[in-house]
Amino acid sequence: MSKKLTKIAVLTSGGDSPGMNAAIRAVVRNAAYSGLKCDGVYRGYQGLIENEFIELGPRDVKNTINRGGTFLKSARSKGFMTKEGRQKAYDNLMARDVDALVVIGGDGTFKGASIFSKEFDIPIIGIPGTIDNDINGTDYTIGYDTALNTVVEAIDKIRDTASSHDRLFLVEVMGRDAGDIALNSGIGAGAEEILIPEEDMGIERLLESLDKSRKAGKTSSIVVVSEGDQIGKNIAEVADSIQTRLPDYEVKVTVLGHIQRGGSPSCFDRVLASRLGVGAVDALLEGYSNIMVGIEHKKIVYVPFETAINIKKELDKDLIRVSDIVSS
Repeated sequence: MSKKLTKIAVLTSGGDSPGMNAAIRAVVRNAAYSGLKCDGVYRGYQGLIENEFIELGPRDVKNTINRGGTFLKSARSKGFMTKEGRQKAYDNLMARDVDALVVIGGDGTFKGASIFSKEFDIPIIGIPGTIDNDINGTDYTIGYDTALNTVVEAIDKIRDTASSHDRLFLVEVMGRDAGDIALNSGIGAGAEEILIPEEDMGIERLLESLDKSRKAGKTSSIVVVSEGDQIGKNIAEVADSIQTRLPDYEVKVTVLGHIQRGGSPSCFDRVLASRLGVGAVDALLEGYSNIMVGIEHKKIVYVPFETAINIKKELDKDLIRVSDIVSS
């Protein structure tokens, strides 16, 4: 970047996740620490188009590290998908004398950022913020750890009812086409079975496993189902199949839904968000653009958007083996 960096802007886009506020806070404070001005943009890319900027300084982000969601808010933007919309967004940035942009979100956010950065030659750094943990190039995404703790706490409570009434509960968790939440929360909560998109268990194998558990004396069970699992069209269909084929079970369904996105971020997510936020500003000062700041083996790494977006993140296969062993 040939132009001297004097002012940056930060926004959140896509689904909210616990720890986004901590990341905004870190970006703003490292900007101030490094002698840069910083603007916040309300409602993501839509706010860029509609010129919804606010000046942010270190005191403007006090008491935000513990808050869930994003105080800058988030929104889907069809306008940003058009060249005209992106041109308007760029014009608004130039009118505010913004030299570079930090975006916090998932793969959709990074796709938009990559196109925008290339079209207008503006430096953009991405911070991975999504509970799904499905972004390639980083061990963890902001919000994932908090979501896991929320899910495990919920399943622990559901198990009390399952045990009290000898019931089989199917618990659906988020994750789109990634099974990280289901797999890790299932192990952590002691689920009898875990259904994830990456491993097609098949209805017959599931029924066989549950029947075996029943005959072995288990009167209640928990099955964690990732929303992207392909064993049935939806969790209700899976429940119907089990109830029909294994009538001795009383099958109940719980969909945890958006409760997984809310709540105060865990300490892990607060620290992760702080490191990535500081790292994003550091990357801009070092002259980087069109990259995501991630963390691998406890170290900050810079990952090209194309790598983060276009290469599917692999699930830890060893965890699947662990799940098979401890649930038997």
